[in-house]
Amino acid sequence: MATDAAGKRVALVLGAGGARGLAHIGVIEALLERGYDISAVAGSSMGALVGGIHAAGKLDAYRDWVERLVRNDVLRLLDVTFGAPGFIRGERVIATLRELVGDHAIESLPIPFVAVATDLATQREVWFQRGPLFDAIRASIAIPMVFTPHEVDGRELVDGGLLAPLPVAATRGFHCDLVVAVDLNARGPRPAPAGPVALRETEMFDDDRPPPPAGWRERVASWFSPAAVAPRAPPPPAGGGIAGVLDLMSRSMDTMHSQITRLQLAQDPPDLLIRVPRDSATFYEFWRGRELRALGHRIAADALDAWR
Repeated sequence: MATDAAGKRVALVLGAGGARGLAHIGVIEALLERGYDISAVAGSSMGALVGGIHAAGKLDAYRDWVERLVRNDVLRLLDVTFGAPGFIRGERVIATLRELVGDHAIESLPIPFVAVATDLATQREVWFQRGPLFDAIRASIAIPMVFTPHEVDGRELVDGGLLAPLPVAATRGFHCDLVVAVDLNARGPRPAPAGPVALRETEMFDDDRPPPPAGWRERVASWFSPAAVAPRAPPPPAGGGIAGVLDLMSRSMDTMHSQITRLQLAQDPPDLLIRVPRDSATFYEFWRGRELRALGHRIAADALDAWR
């Protein structure tokens, strides 16, 4: 299968979609297994995070780390703040990733990389092609009301998915044979479980370590309880407390990303579009890394086989 793909240079576009972005790992693995050369990467939000780590040559380390996460691990990465424009500072998760990946300048990465963020003042996209990698990632993942905005060179920057959830245009300056884009907001039924690699329902929430200290962490933990998350249950018609707020935020972001992505694809279609269903995970289910990676791998493999 790798014969036809050998030597083909791919510009890879990784879209926004929260935890569904862990499926990007499986997509990258499927491309590499078939002999494609990922020669450039552009990413928005979670796509910028996974794409930047891959461009730095550290995707295997990130994959191993994220697949060990359980729900309480995700909670421990939340540095909640009050009175700021966003309830998570994001410093703790960025520090953890920096320790795992190392500090890199974008212009020195082995693979050319572009991260897309949004400038609130100018209401325009910002393409990071130089400077510290984690400045770019932190700005691109700054989901409004969830993460505090990130200031770079005096500009207040937030999530790239607001304007460019699938930044195909950011790859057009690269000289590659084809553009492959991964849309995390596709419509359609949720794919069947991936057999033995898919997590059982209990595995998503099991954690035999002690819970976080009482107080605000305990309250935040309740937002991520199995009853609150219930990704396979139909959304509540109204209300629902914090769980309802998270569900509404998740569905609202998915709706926005889906509609903007349709416009972007109509204006600038890639050579191959890989579609990950938007109901495969909510934006905060980062403890489902193993399952989502397997899902991305399977969808990408099927798409590549059908395209060839």
